[in-house]
Amino acid sequence: VITRPEMEIGRYHWMYRSSRPHRYHHVPALRGNISPLGIQGCFECCIKCLGGVPYASLVATILCFSGVALFCGCGHVALTGTVSILEQHFSTTVSDHALLSEVIQLMQYVIYGIASFFFLYGIILLAEGFYTTSAVKELHGEFKTTACGRCISGMFVFLTYVLGVAWLGVFGFSAVPVFMFYNIWSTCEVIKSLQTNVTVPGDQICVDIRQYGIIPWNAVPGKACGPILENICNTNEFYMSYHLFIVACAGAGATVIALIHFLMILSSNWAYLKDASKMQAYQDIKAKEEQELQDIQSRSKEQLNSYT
Repeated sequence: VITRPEMEIGRYHWMYRSSRPHRYHHVPALRGNISPLGIQGCFECCIKCLGGVPYASLVATILCFSGVALFCGCGHVALTGTVSILEQHFSTTVSDHALLSEVIQLMQYVIYGIASFFFLYGIILLAEGFYTTSAVKELHGEFKTTACGRCISGMFVFLTYVLGVAWLGVFGFSAVPVFMFYNIWSTCEVIKSLQTNVTVPGDQICVDIRQYGIIPWNAVPGKACGPILENICNTNEFYMSYHLFIVACAGAGATVIALIHFLMILSSNWAYLKDASKMQAYQDIKAKEEQELQDIQSRSKEQLNSYT
C-alpha cells in the first residue's frame, strides 16, 4: 500500500527529475506551547519571569517601607504636637524648653535622613534579591559568581545586622513617649472616675512632667492637676500625639521585623552564592580534565594513523 507521503515524494521526483534526491530527517514532535522556531509561548515566559521574582525580599521590602513610613511620618507630627502641649500647659517660659525644642527639631531632621536612607537601602536590597535569585535559579543562561559579588553580599549581611541592632534601640526609644502619654491619659481617666466620689477631690491628682527630665525643675507651671489635666487630655493635640506615638512605635517594630527578615534572606543568598562558586570551580576543573582527555585521545589516534 502506497501512503500519501510516498505519493507526494514520487510526484516531486516526477516533476523535478533533474534535482537531487533530498534526505528527509526525522523532526521531533513539539512539546507544550513552544513554537516551531524554538520561541517559548507567553505562558512559559510569564512562568519563567514569576519564578525569578524574590518574593521573600519583596515582602521584606514592603514591610520595611511601611514601617519606616509610619515611624517617620507619625513621629514627625507627634513631636510637633508634643512641643505645642508643653508650650501651652507645662512650660510657659521659652527659655525653659528651648533645649528640648532644639532636640526635637534635630530629631525631625534625623527622621528626614532615615526616610531617605531606607528608601534607597530597601531598593538596593530588593535588587540584590533579584540578582541572587536569578543567579541561583540560572534563569538568564550561564551565571558565574565572582569574589566581588560574594563580598558585596557579605557586606549587606553585616550592614543589615548593624541596622537591625540600631532599630532595636529606636524601637525601645519610641516606646518612652508612649509610656509618658499613657500615664497622663490614665491619670485623666482616674480623675473622671472620681467625679462621683466626693471624699477624694480631683485637684489632688496631678501629673508632673518635670520628673521625666524633659524640662528643668524650675519650669513654670511644670505640672497639671485636676480639671486642668482633664482638659489637656481632651485637646486634639494630646489625642493626636498619643495615638501617633503608638503608630510610630508600631512602625519601628515593623521595621525591626523587616530587617530581621532581610538578614535571614541575605544570609541564605550568601550561602547559595558560596555553594554556586564551589560548583562553578568544580565544573571548570571537570571541563578542563575532559578537554585534556580529548586532546590525549586525538593525539593517540594521529600517532596510530601515522604508524599504519
